[in-house]
Amino acid sequence: MADLTRYAIGDLADLGGVSRRTVRYYVQEGLLPQPLGLGRGNHYGEEHLAQLLRVKALQESGRTLEEIRNELGQKPGRPAAALMHRAIVEQPRSLWRRIELAPGVELHVSANNRLPGPVKLEALANWCRLNCPGGANGEDDAED
Repeated sequence: MADLTRYAIGDLADLGGVSRRTVRYYVQEGLLPQPLGLGRGNHYGEEHLAQLLRVKALQESGRTLEEIRNELGQKPGRPAAALMHRAIVEQPRSLWRRIELAPGVELHVSANNRLPGPVKLEALANWCRLNCPGGANGEDDAED
């Protein structure tokens, strides 16, 4: 029969001789599996305690976290969600202005560039309405 022992994060940390913060860090780094359950109902089991004790023993023997990760057969680096978050945050960002010229036709102008004046924008919008009557729907009645 499966062991149904459940530990709160504080209990797991106390049994492992580490802080709650260390438990969270090990989970984030992929050295410990994610807790079971969701939200306030999350908990840790015997497999978490055994893994935590292994990690702590290896660390106390002078191994780096990368060496421990390799020894335990864990994939290097952070979990996919953390990597994705970091990749999104680190992407260069730019500001763009969007102007609808006609149904289905937009002008996108980088914030680094000046917008054409109102007269030129109106002329461009009129040209788009005449030459792109179907917009993006492909209902173009104009002759080529």
